[in-house]
Amino acid sequence: MKNQEIIIERTKELLATHCYEGLRTAAQQWLDAVGTEKEAEASKKYVSALEDAVTDIDSVISLFGSDKAKEKFGEEMANKIYSHAVEIKAKGAKWCDCPACTAGLKVLEYKADLLGE
Repeated sequence: MKNQEIIIERTKELLATHCYEGLRTAAQQWLDAVGTEKEAEASKKYVSALEDAVTDIDSVISLFGSDKAKEKFGEEMANKIYSHAVEIKAKGAKWCDCPACTAGLKVLEYKADLLGE
């Protein structure tokens, strides 16, 4: 696989963040499968988990502007994240910039390599 060492490094960066458990599991399973006959299937699952977990900025704005987010995270935190998301979108951001999404996007830069394309 091309760029395997970079993908491994970026996957470890992702695992060092607070991220969705399904993504964490897929990332670890991929790391465990590197160099084995299970790597191709683990790569597909990892890419799918990344694409599901990395959140576009409009979804962040919608979520954190909702009453549900205020109940779950508290009004102050929800408003803080909402305001930040609106601000970065105004500057051209297309994706959430939390550590997990940022790390996930860095891995997705190598999607073709992960999928053997």
